[in-house]
Amino acid sequence: MRRLVTFLLLAFVVMLGVESSHVSGQGMGLPGGTTAAVPRTPDTPPSMQGQTPNPNNNNAFAGRAAAAPATSAMAPPSSGGKLPRTAGQVHRVYDLRPYTGYLTKHDHPEQAIIDWVLRETGTDVWFTEPFGFLNADRDSVSVYHTDEMHEVVNGVVDRFVAGEKEPQVMHLRVMTVGNANWRSRAHMLMQHVSVDSPGVQAWLLSKENAALVLNLLRQRTDSRQVHDLNIVTYNGQTETLASTRGRNYVRNVRPAPQAWPPYEPETGEVQEGYRLSISPLLSTDGRAIDCMIKAEIDQVDKLNPVDLELPLPNNQVHRARIDVPQVVSWRLHERFRWPSDMVLLLSCGVVASPERAQSAIPMLNMSAFTGATAGRADALMFIEFRGRASENLTTGLTPSSSVPQVATQPGGANRGRY
Repeated sequence: MRRLVTFLLLAFVVMLGVESSHVSGQGMGLPGGTTAAVPRTPDTPPSMQGQTPNPNNNNAFAGRAAAAPATSAMAPPSSGGKLPRTAGQVHRVYDLRPYTGYLTKHDHPEQAIIDWVLRETGTDVWFTEPFGFLNADRDSVSVYHTDEMHEVVNGVVDRFVAGEKEPQVMHLRVMTVGNANWRSRAHMLMQHVSVDSPGVQAWLLSKENAALVLNLLRQRTDSRQVHDLNIVTYNGQTETLASTRGRNYVRNVRPAPQAWPPYEPETGEVQEGYRLSISPLLSTDGRAIDCMIKAEIDQVDKLNPVDLELPLPNNQVHRARIDVPQVVSWRLHERFRWPSDMVLLLSCGVVASPERAQSAIPMLNMSAFTGATAGRADALMFIEFRGRASENLTTGLTPSSSVPQVATQPGGANRGRY
């Protein structure tokens, strides 16, 4: 009996040893224990190579939670406190009250100063390295930039603050000439000036030579004076002139069930004419003038007809016609600088001329023989600085009272930047 019990114990111990050896041979780790690394095979993505698998899916959230502090470890956005001084920038405030105090009827007179500063410096210097800013209100302009940029800003501000405070007169004369050959007789009276805008020519004339050129133009049968007016404005401010008219046309044919035929025309309107903005800025001594000129000319060259065939309920066809406008446009945006005692003459080239009337009798249209296209003309602008309004205008006009001199068409003079 004792031998039997001993044999059973030995057999039980042997069986436990075999099972333990079999379990350890599986190579499987217990939960929470160490496991072997995943081998780097060609089918394993690079981001997964060298990582150990997680046998318990419930620990996935714990892994993500453990990685969360890495994101929060990033540096938070700076809250400021000090301005960059990588290029030796300094902050200065310029007093504008000696200039803006005279412009009590202008909403934002400081806008003209900002515009002229940006024309001198460009816009890129305020949005690239080195760091800087430009801010203005009615009383002052605040600038943070390098000393070189402050010199430019100070030069512009000085032309406003130490320059003319009284209203100034700019005389503007707009003429059209049917043929560009007027230059042949006036060429020796004019001094050519370089212009960046394509198709635009500019000349400087003494006041005596300007009078001679005007006399030559008035003797021509194809010349016409469109405007001759005095623009009264404060130094550096912008004046806008406009002369436009609407041109109606049929742009669409839409269904009209209550009518017969069941269609009705839909009309549209194209504005044609010109818009001119001028912003003169005198030097401190008044001997030179900078002037920003922006001109836009739009003309409906012709209306191209298009015939439509529209179905009717009785299986017949209703014929209608719509128009497609053919618009000719011209743009000028240029800055000029010349001595204030001379006259600037601009030629826009042979461009659209909405002010030129067509011949009532086509057979008498001489444009085909003179070389001038119908609706085209050489547009000329004479710009002359005449000094203070109190010394030139006997009626005592102020900038606000100069509006009646502007074209009576819709969209007259507007003050300010826009």
